[in-house]
Amino acid sequence: MIPYGRQDISEEDIAAVVAVLRSDFLTQGPAVPQFEAAIATHCGADHAVAVNSATSALHIACLALGLGKGDRLWTVPNTFVASANVGLYCGATVDFVDITPDTYLMCPEALAEKLAAAEISGTLPKVIIPVHFAGQSCDMAAIGALAKRYGVHVIEDASHAIGATYQGAPVGNCAHSDICVFSFHPVKIITTAEGGLATTQDAALAQRMDLFRSHGVTRAPDLMVDAEDQGGWYYEQVALGYNYRMTEMQAALGVSQTRRLDAFVARRNALAARYDALLCDLPITLPAQSRESYSAYHLYPIQVEDRVEVFAHLRNNGIGVNVHYIPVHTQPYYRDLGFKRGDFPNAEHYYHHAISIPLYAGLTEADQDSVKSVLKAALDG
Repeated sequence: MIPYGRQDISEEDIAAVVAVLRSDFLTQGPAVPQFEAAIATHCGADHAVAVNSATSALHIACLALGLGKGDRLWTVPNTFVASANVGLYCGATVDFVDITPDTYLMCPEALAEKLAAAEISGTLPKVIIPVHFAGQSCDMAAIGALAKRYGVHVIEDASHAIGATYQGAPVGNCAHSDICVFSFHPVKIITTAEGGLATTQDAALAQRMDLFRSHGVTRAPDLMVDAEDQGGWYYEQVALGYNYRMTEMQAALGVSQTRRLDAFVARRNALAARYDALLCDLPITLPAQSRESYSAYHLYPIQVEDRVEVFAHLRNNGIGVNVHYIPVHTQPYYRDLGFKRGDFPNAEHYYHHAISIPLYAGLTEADQDSVKSVLKAALDG
């Protein structure tokens, strides 16, 4: 079976993890700050906060921005449920903005129209989460300008997009957002097994995220209520936080993987370009790319007719395809909140035709040829 995605683990990666296992620290040691510094440097961000998943990173990002009961969070339907769920974790109301039919990203025109209506009705969101689907950045200049106009915070969900660029600058530099979040799940561009990280240029936001990831507990004198010295053991809980910390083993793997980040992304782009040429004669829709973006190509999503039959044929013949994503608003939990099928037609149309075919750094050209052969047979019926 050729999987749709998989990790690429080197002997150097393994040695880095083993070195931690032989060290004095398995948690809260030097590896996590090293990983944070490596990603911050790569992205051109002043601050990075590593946690145990991208979901955790999105959650503490929302908390750091003060999202709470009575507030609203908007994201896109074409994402994993976590992008929306974090708003509910904070007690906020969640809503969605439809995607563009070609790039499958948050549509700036739809966002502008929805914000204008929300301003009139007094229902503006506090936070918007655009999702850099499949590794390509949203039109962040347009989204950021709208957010500034309406006084809305922006969290980039860049779970798919570590190593990508937008308008020539690295995704994660937060030029048009408050916070940017990455995922390091095994099928992502680089991995820490499980893990996530948030970048920001705002020291206060970084400090709050750091607090929320570790129980709301601090030893920093400037954050304590009882500032007088009570001994070297002393700490205070000054907020209601969570245990979202990343382990040293995860961070060491991340540091090692980051050294190959640019190579991974370049390889994925080369494979995507080869797919573009290889599949252009088939009756499918290939993923469109903006000229302003250099995608990390986490996914290579195609659109086909008769998706159920094509998907089954591919799976039954050794091609481990998947579908990204079932629109969040159509999930039973969200339908119970009042959403219904038909609310966001572009996301729904994309979903009904979408298949993610294999793409990862270790994929070979022979693998790609096999994907085409089986896909062609499936389309020929």
